[in-house]
Amino acid sequence: MASGNHSRITEFILLGLSADPHVQALLFVLFLMIYLLTLLGNLLIILVIHTDSNLHTPMYFFLSHLSFQDLFYSSVTVPKLLENLLSQRKAISVEGCLAQVFFVFATTGIEACLLSVMAYDRYAAICHPLLYGQVMSKQLCERLVWGSWVVAFLDALMNILLALNMDFCDVQTIHHYSCELPSLFPLSCSDVSTNSAMLLCSALLHAIGTCLLIFFSYVRIVSTILSIGSTSGRSKAFSTCSSHLTAVSLFYGSAIFRYLMPTSGSPLELILSIQYSVITPLVNPLIYSWKNKEVKAALRRMTIKYLQCLSTEEI
Repeated sequence: MASGNHSRITEFILLGLSADPHVQALLFVLFLMIYLLTLLGNLLIILVIHTDSNLHTPMYFFLSHLSFQDLFYSSVTVPKLLENLLSQRKAISVEGCLAQVFFVFATTGIEACLLSVMAYDRYAAICHPLLYGQVMSKQLCERLVWGSWVVAFLDALMNILLALNMDFCDVQTIHHYSCELPSLFPLSCSDVSTNSAMLLCSALLHAIGTCLLIFFSYVRIVSTILSIGSTSGRSKAFSTCSSHLTAVSLFYGSAIFRYLMPTSGSPLELILSIQYSVITPLVNPLIYSWKNKEVKAALRRMTIKYLQCLSTEEI
């Protein structure tokens, strides 16, 4: 039976965001612009951090990896979304769908881990400023980043190995614009209780584990900031955390609900997915540069150097 089901179902149909051709054309332009801006913004952040020696600190080291992860993240789903918005038959092979499931799951986990690591970095900087250089050593920073990638990929691997054993029957329509693991469960004619339990455990472990680290880090941070005597000192300390808190709220507020809510193909489900897989990678560079004086100064220095190089070449 399993082999029959696998040989019969070779692709899924992604219903996407709209069936109206005119709306699809508008959505294509919108998401193409979002994707190009996402690539530009995150590449610019990576370039600025790696070329400006003033930004060679643990906080910006993590930020450069978050930007790289956001490039990877948006590239997992948006190109296929753009392709389907232009095509009449919005199909994806079973193998391609499972590959997308794996990378969506992995990139979501990496994002969560990196955001929790960045919270710990802010805790070390604000609560132990004199020991910050020793605590957040280059070796530890690299291990934390590599650990985030390894944990997320292992978690995704365990879930996708279970998904490979699922048998898909006649229903092959996915009420979504991309392949995500919860969307495949209603399409399976085999028992998915083990898959559901594993997904729930993974979501809770990621959510609880990373959220607890973020929560306790900020409890100590707030306690330390409130003990600062001067108003300007408290304001400066809070300003170093505001960007991170905004990014955490945007990502966790949508990703956790998406993976814990029942799959229904509802508009809310699509909005939550777009929020953490499309919008978050777009706005993260803006969040971390809009109120960040160091990043703004580095961007100005890089722009001046670039203009000077152009003027030198013209001469």
